Amino acid sequence: MPKYHDELDAVLRALADPTRRAVVERLAKSPAVVSELAAPFSMALPSLMQHLRVLENAGLITSQKQGRVRTVSLRPGALDVLHLWLGEQRTPAERHADRLGIHLARTDRKET
Repeated sequence: MPKYHDELDAVLRALADPTRRAVVERLAKSPAVVSELAAPFSMALPSLMQHLRVLENAGLITSQKQGRVRTVSLRPGALDVLHLWLGEQRTPAERHADRLGIHLARTDRKET
């Protein structure tokens, strides 16, 4: 079991919900205020705030409050633990194929 399994578990639990995945996809484009994030969903604002709390507890997002406006951002590197874990799950054949693709691309560039 990897050393980062608690962090990975939290990220996977947070991303298991389609609403939270949609929020992360939206925040990948740019930070947004909570009311803007809530617009596409047919749920009460407190329900969305619960989703945001789960994402924040998992370390995926950060939020800042200025006056009455709360702005939410995707935390830089937040998905790195997931990327690392997925990379470890790849089969040796996939890794070899990737290296072959890189080698062929370099060879093709040298020939042109």
